[in-house]
Amino acid sequence: VSLESLQRGNVSSPTTFLLSGFSNAYKAQVTLCLGFLLIYLVTLLGNLLIMTLIWLDSHLHSPMYYFLGHLSFLDICYSSVTLPKILKDTFSPQKTISFVGCITQIYFFLCFGGSECVLLAAMAYDRYLAICHPLHYTTLMNKKICFCLVVISWLSGSFSSLVQAFIIASLPFCGSNVIDHLFCEVPFLLKASCSPSTHLNKLVSYTLAGTIAMGSFLLILVSYFQIIRAVLLSRAGRQKAFATCTSHLTVVSLFFGAGAIMYLLPHSSLSKDTHEVLALLYAVVTPMMNPVIYSLRNSEVKGAIRKALHRG
Repeated sequence: VSLESLQRGNVSSPTTFLLSGFSNAYKAQVTLCLGFLLIYLVTLLGNLLIMTLIWLDSHLHSPMYYFLGHLSFLDICYSSVTLPKILKDTFSPQKTISFVGCITQIYFFLCFGGSECVLLAAMAYDRYLAICHPLHYTTLMNKKICFCLVVISWLSGSFSSLVQAFIIASLPFCGSNVIDHLFCEVPFLLKASCSPSTHLNKLVSYTLAGTIAMGSFLLILVSYFQIIRAVLLSRAGRQKAFATCTSHLTVVSLFFGAGAIMYLLPHSSLSKDTHEVLALLYAVVTPMMNPVIYSLRNSEVKGAIRKALHRG
């Protein structure tokens, strides 16, 4: 099945989609494949290292690192939804994905992405309690509450992604099975659909995703507003505690910044290359950068790494 035949077709129940992908030039394919393979390996090894350190080092058995361990697991899952397929497609002359595979990819991509949004908000709330209410921190953020916050993050992402995947699965696709993107993502499936209620479907889908993303982001903003206010009015003790927030703020800026540009700006105002770069930033680069950021800017994690190396 060629790109031209798919574009000329008139299919209302597709069995296969064709992804546009990157350049077909051989040198570009080799470079992209090596680059993506390196990113994926760094993502897997870096996040596995964080999870292992948190599990082995008793000094890291605290709510902040409990959330960080789950964030590392989410990052592995999040990047694994797209990167292996992108790697496979770099050398494929026809970058195809089945309809069921496409819907499945959308579900898990949104599930892990939405769960990460809520988990980042939980981490901001944890820092707020630790800095603004240190005397009551152990009571307000006990093991049971930590577990409940993680469960809420997973349930929120799962419910939202299930509804959005169902909406996409019920859409008709006429005239073209081509998805002008690197992987299956909601905006590009809505664009390819010929449904007369596309705008309504887009509204419902964006409302669900926006509720989780914007709700989490607003909670993060409120938490850090209170943290900064407390730090400015306090002594050096809280200012030192604020240093533990810089890693989290960096991760939040990368994850939410690229996603906001991708979903909030009109697609017609962005070029295909810009779409691909933004998608790679929040779907591929951020999961790789999280363990690097937390390792380089966190003295406790660096101490745990040194102890692990010493034991080895």
